[in-house]
Amino acid sequence: MTMADAPDALLYPERLPFVELRDVVRRFGAVAALDGVSLAVEAGEWVAFTGPSGSGKTTLLNLLAGLDRPTAGRVRVAARDVGRLGPRELARYRQRQVGLIFQQFHLMPYLTAVENVMLAQYVHSVADRDEAAAALERMGLADRLDHLPSQLSGGEQQRVCIARALVNQPPLVLADEPTGNLDADNEETVMELLAGLERSGHTVVMVTHSPALAARADREVRLDHGRVVAALAGRAQARVRR
Repeated sequence: MTMADAPDALLYPERLPFVELRDVVRRFGAVAALDGVSLAVEAGEWVAFTGPSGSGKTTLLNLLAGLDRPTAGRVRVAARDVGRLGPRELARYRQRQVGLIFQQFHLMPYLTAVENVMLAQYVHSVADRDEAAAALERMGLADRLDHLPSQLSGGEQQRVCIARALVNQPPLVLADEPTGNLDADNEETVMELLAGLERSGHTVVMVTHSPALAARADREVRLDHGRVVAALAGRAQARVRR
């Protein structure tokens, strides 16, 4: 389905959007990483962004995370114009609104699994070992709390990352190629965890190169050369809308 054929509802859902991009441009010198992107995401929706390398997927995620600012246009999350927030407001936004899951695990090698999760708590407010342990237990890692990253498999390390991203209960989860370094079994585990996040009310925005993984989201939005070129119905269209 091309943009000319895509129903407006695939870019702008019926409900008041939790995430909204309007005419967003992000330039790096003469290169437009994003070139007039407009779309919206409902609260509690799972949207996958796909496209070739250099299409603007990670740039879009960085804008939503408040790690970058648009050159032009507006990025709103939970009714906040993220691009206009000052340094303190941005730090508070990232602490309270966003959970980040990366392809590279970014775990502190000298901290145990539970300590890595507690580090995210400390940035947010106060570290609580019991809460951090409970977050890991929900990821199936009850027997790995005191293991260092070097003692964990790739799939276990990614689950620690997910626990770290979720321990502060952020409403928006941003996942950048979350299965890119995993084998098929661990990929399936992580995808099931992402599906569970959506079912529990989190808004999930995922970047992936895999059409098969993108099809498991509610919607797939394809980018190319910084523009939205297609909006595709995902698995949600096969069921009654919530």
